[in-house]
Parts: sequence; C-alpha cells; structure tokens
Amino acid sequence: MALARKSILNLLSIRVKNFDHSLSWGPPLAAVTGFFHTGNQTTGEAIVDAICDSFHGGVSWDVLNRKFSSVEFSDLLVEKVLLKFKEPFNAKRALGFFHSSAQSKNSAHGIRSYCLMVHILVHARLIMDAQALLESMLKRSSQDSSKFSIVDSLLNSYNDVLSSPFVFDLLAQTYAKLRMFEVGFDVCCYLGEHGYSLSVISFNALIHVVQKSHKTALVWKIYEHMIQRRVSPNQITIRSMTNALCKEGKLQNFVDMIDRIHGKRCSPLVIVNTGLVFQILEEGRLEDAMALLKRMLQKNMIIDVIGFSLFVYAEVKLGDLNLALEMYEEMLKRGFNANSFICTSFIGTYSTRGRITEANQLLQEMEKIGLKPYDETFSFLIEGCAKAGRGQESLGYCEKMMERGLIPRLSAFNEMVGNLKEIEDVKQANEILTRLLDKGFLPSEVTYSYLMAGYERHGQLQEVLKLYYEMEYRSLAPGLLAYTSLIRSLYSCGKIDEAEKYIRIMKDRSLNPNEDIYETFSILKRAIEQKAK
Repeated sequence: MALARKSILNLLSIRVKNFDHSLSWGPPLAAVTGFFHTGNQTTGEAIVDAICDSFHGGVSWDVLNRKFSSVEFSDLLVEKVLLKFKEPFNAKRALGFFHSSAQSKNSAHGIRSYCLMVHILVHARLIMDAQALLESMLKRSSQDSSKFSIVDSLLNSYNDVLSSPFVFDLLAQTYAKLRMFEVGFDVCCYLGEHGYSLSVISFNALIHVVQKSHKTALVWKIYEHMIQRRVSPNQITIRSMTNALCKEGKLQNFVDMIDRIHGKRCSPLVIVNTGLVFQILEEGRLEDAMALLKRMLQKNMIIDVIGFSLFVYAEVKLGDLNLALEMYEEMLKRGFNANSFICTSFIGTYSTRGRITEANQLLQEMEKIGLKPYDETFSFLIEGCAKAGRGQESLGYCEKMMERGLIPRLSAFNEMVGNLKEIEDVKQANEILTRLLDKGFLPSEVTYSYLMAGYERHGQLQEVLKLYYEMEYRSLAPGLLAYTSLIRSLYSCGKIDEAEKYIRIMKDRSLNPNEDIYETFSILKRAIEQKAK
C-alpha cells in the first residue's frame, strides 16, 4: 500500500518530460492523496480526474501508462473515464483511451465499456469507428449464450451518453455486414418491442444479404416486420423483394393473379405487397394478413380492388361463405368489377364441400360475363367432381381445360384417376395422360399406381405391365399400390412364377407385400388345386 501511495504521489508531482507545457493537477492531487486515508471511492474519482486532465493536457498514453503503472484499469474505471469524455468534442480522446487502456490491462473490455464507446462515437458522428467496434464486439460475442446481451447493454447505456437511435441502425447494419442476419432480425424485433424502429436503410441491408443467401422465407418475414413497423419501402427494398420472388419462381404467379383481379399490369410495389398478403393468407395467419392489408390500403401501397378481393378471399379461407358473398356484393356496389380470382375462390370452396351444382353454375356465370376460367378454376372442378363420384364430369373438365391450352394440377389429376370406376373412364384418363405428357405434365408414382389399379380391376394385365414399364423408364419408383396391382394381375392370369418374381423385387427394394397379395395368392392356389382335381 505504501509503495502504491508513493508511486501515485510521485506521478502527480513530477514534470512530464518531452512536452512544452506542464500539467497542473490541482485538486486531483489532494483527492488522490486523501484516498489513502478515506477509501477506494475517493481514489477512483481522483484517478479518473487525473487521467482526464492528463489527456486534456496532451500527455501521451505511453507516459500516462508508466506513471499509472500501479493502477488497475478495471472495467468500472474505464467506464467512468469514458463518461467523462462523452461529449462529441472529446470522442477521439475517449477512443484513444479506450484502445490504450485495453493494451495496458492485457484483456478486452467488457460489453458495457464497448457499448458506451459506441454510443460516444455515434453521438460524435464517427460512424466508421463505431462500426469497427461493433464488428469486434459481435465477432467476440458470437458464442455468447444470450443473443440479446449486446443490444441490452446498448439499451441500458443509451441515456448515459444521450445517444442517438441511429446506434441501433448501425447495429443492424453491422449484423448484415457480418452475415449474422438471423440474429440480426431477432435483435430488430427485440428493438421494436422496446420502442425503437430501424430505418429503411437498415431493413434494406438485412433484406439484401438474406436474399443473397437464398433464405427467401426470412426475407418475407423481415419485409412483413418492416411494414408492421410502419417503415415505407423504397425502390431498393422493392428491387430486393422482386428478386426474391424471381428466385422462388413466384413472380409470374402474382403478376397473373393481379391481371385476373385488376386486368392491368401494376407497379412492382403492388406486386410485392400482393404477394406478401397472399402468402400470409396461405399460411393461415388470416388476422395478420387482414391487419397488414388495412395498413397497406391506408398508405396506398396496394390497389383498392386488389385489397377488396383479398379481403373476400380471406373470408373464403375462413370458411364463412355468407360473409364472403356479402363482402363481394359490397365490392360490386362500390363500382368494382367481378373478377375471375374471386370467382375461382368460391368455386374452390364449393367443390371442396361437394356443392358441385353451385360450382358449375358459378363457372357458367363467369363465362357468361366474359371472365376467363384458368388452370386453378378447372383443377378445383376436376377434383371436386372426382370426390363426388362424378367421374365423367371430372374427365370432361380435364378435356375442356386442355382444349384451352391449360394443364391440371397434379393433385387434381390424381384425384380424378383414383376415383374412376368404369374401364372406359380409365382408358380415357390414360389417353389424356399421354397428351398431357407432350405438354410437359409431370406425373407422379401415384398417378401411375391409380391407373394400374383401374386396369387391374378390369383384368387388363397388358395395360398394367405397360404402365409399370413406363414408370421404370421415367425413373419413378413403383410403390406398394403399383406392385399390388401388378402382382394381383399376374396371379389372376395364372402367371404365378412371374408374380413371385415381382414379389422378390419388392422385397429387394425394402417393400413388404401386403395381405392383399398373399390373400390373392391363396385364393388362386386353391382354385388351381380344385381345377386339378
């Protein structure tokens, strides 16, 4: 203790060499001297004042470090000095002290010291220096168990420096720069909960880097949050979001949707916002979609007729057809025209509920007023008729849409084929499949399995074999249903050896024959034995 006291007293009394001015320590000397009689608090304040006066007097860190060699530069001491230098005109002195004191203590500063320094630099508009510190801090804390430790420290020290909200923009932009975008977005949401909203520039930085990383789902989450926070997108935002739509292969889908609703091409802003609301609806987050849609309409970020149509679509999704129809009637009363998008939404619900007559009537009304049904319209009808056991109608709609150059949805076509009972209908479906293949239709293993099952029910072994070979040619691995139809057909025709060959193939492909196959085999075996008698 005596040695420490002597060292500090010597420091405070000597003239610093190599400077053309001398230090006037004044009151700090008495305070430091008094510390050794009164306790640590006084010493801390005295040393802080002495260090600050030294920096103001132009003493270099090397000199200061030698004179304070017995002083421990704790995080608390560093923070107190930084707060003395918090004014913008002292920011560079604070930064010099921050870096030098870290070298002196041979260890990195704590998060709070870093955050105070960042606040001071941002307040002084020394942005590059502030971002460099943030980068260093984020790299160090990447393994931290709490992803909010840095932002919490920035929030807690915000008022100590009378900082600027830009510090949080800089934090988000630094996360983007380091490609730590997932944590960056979580921090962005966290800041929103604490009353801070980022600028469009910061959102753009996050969106850009996420879009480049092919994380399209996260891109839409960030954009949705941006709109919720009432931050208006700019051209850079919309360009990034349009690129995201292109990468997802959805841009043309939404352009077509808007054409069906509005009848005219719209700006990229409208396309992007329509895509956002529609995707939220498809996720089943109807309340979120409705709230977002209202905000967009208020800000003229989406066209009225598109907004109305999406409101109606949302009610259809909720299953309240009566309310949806009321909203649709209100829309027409306001002077908006009927459109094929809304009509198709109603047709889809009617078809799903088995109300085929109403679906057919609505289709006729559409065509009567000049609205063109599209692929989704016919796919709903094909699927609905098939489920209702109206196979011929289902095939008829399939033929009708093909005449218009349209291709059915795979699930609709499979539903149709799986519900066909008559051999003539199965043959017609197979012929349609042949024509669809020429148009680029991509069948699945289920498609072939249903056709094989249809032919097998009517004893058409050759057709079953043809479809099996076609599956193999198209590299579609036959499943249990396909093998069951094939083996039962072979058994039924008395081709037992060949049937057993395919049973072995099934087992080699890790498919276990089901009870139907063994039951068929037992029945056939008994029939052969009786015939032999």
